[in-house]
Amino acid sequence: MKTINPATGKVIKEYSEMSFEEVSGIIYRANIAQKQWKDKSFTNRSVNLNKIAKSLKENKQELGELMSTEMGKPLSQSIGEIEKCAWVCEYYAENAEDFLSDDSVETDASKSYVTFNPLGTVLSIMPWNFPFWQLFRFAAPALMAGNAVILSHSENVTGCALEIEKIIHTSGIPADLFRTILVQNENMKPVIQHNGIAAVTLTGSTRAGKIVASQAGEALKKTVLELGGSDPSIILADADIKQAAESCVNSRTLNSGQSCIAAKRFVVVEEVYDEFVSEFKKLMESKKVGDPFDEATDIGPMAREDLRDGLHEQVQKSIEAGANCILGGEKPGAAGSFYPVTILENVTKGMPAYDEELFGPVASIIKVQDEEEAVQVANDSIYGLGASIYSKDVEKAEKIAAEQLEAGCCFVNEFVKSDPRLPFGGIKQSGYGRELGLYGIREFVNTKTVYVK
Repeated sequence: MKTINPATGKVIKEYSEMSFEEVSGIIYRANIAQKQWKDKSFTNRSVNLNKIAKSLKENKQELGELMSTEMGKPLSQSIGEIEKCAWVCEYYAENAEDFLSDDSVETDASKSYVTFNPLGTVLSIMPWNFPFWQLFRFAAPALMAGNAVILSHSENVTGCALEIEKIIHTSGIPADLFRTILVQNENMKPVIQHNGIAAVTLTGSTRAGKIVASQAGEALKKTVLELGGSDPSIILADADIKQAAESCVNSRTLNSGQSCIAAKRFVVVEEVYDEFVSEFKKLMESKKVGDPFDEATDIGPMAREDLRDGLHEQVQKSIEAGANCILGGEKPGAAGSFYPVTILENVTKGMPAYDEELFGPVASIIKVQDEEEAVQVANDSIYGLGASIYSKDVEKAEKIAAEQLEAGCCFVNEFVKSDPRLPFGGIKQSGYGRELGLYGIREFVNTKTVYVK
């Protein structure tokens, strides 16, 4: 197992994979620790979560630099990610007790209610694109609910995974309650099916989600899956075009375009199509691709060379099928897994740029006749993670977002983003279950009915 700097292609560090016996021991000890942890009060747990938040904020520069080195995110974005992790820890430290308080239900009993008990030890399989945030948005509520956590992270961000473990341990949380394991994906099935694992959460590709869901299902393990997305952004005729274009560009280029909830398909009503494309292209052209440690850089390298090459293949196949490339689209020959900001027009069904997730700084623009067709095209996807709609008629846009768009998160006049206060997750092949907010902390608990005659 090795980590490679995507900006240079050079190996950072190599790690030894853990044996199954070693992992089994970690899981066994996690279960013991969890039984003690679940008996602690919410107040006691919150002290630990707030200490984690404090440590994250105090070490954000160093942690951000590690993140940028391992997966290429521009440094300012890496530091922002660490700050967001501190926020989610503080949020659940403050709100977990209220979220998990008993729900009284009036029945013919003298007393009946619903209570929420932790499940046990939860396995988290996490991706490289937000190596701290994707773990903490699960771990903060899971720990506050009384669970233990086992982290299996992407191989290319192993350094981040080990630093996460260290930070959590410095908070006073029992060392065995949170552990990082070093196991390659192909060897994860016996870990998933281990008797000591109560549930599994995965953030990753749809392909990975199907594999994990199948393996967990064989052992009847609860799963939460946050998978891929090809989020549409609808631009209606009455939209504020400059505001919409700026928002769409920010969404498409955040994290070098490597975000499951990034806007990827831009569905534009023909009345304002030319105006939007002109403004969108101008803003996309202004984005600088380069060294993630350069303050002027907007877009760093993609996390791995194979990911860059796969994205380029999708772009080329779309062009061969009739898409028009009006910006970028050429793979650099220099070192590093960089890819240029790219815009494809004339994108139609049957092209990778229409049907598949393009995980990088590539935008697909689709022209439609009217609002009705815009909604149809937006929903014409195997994915259903997020969607956004831009219009000055906020009431109309809100109605479309709430009632017509097929996605787990729908935003009006803003790009989709995660927020500790709001549930996050998708439908269709974007997965199931929710993270964050009230609903996120209730995913990994036993929702137990208590009836007293």
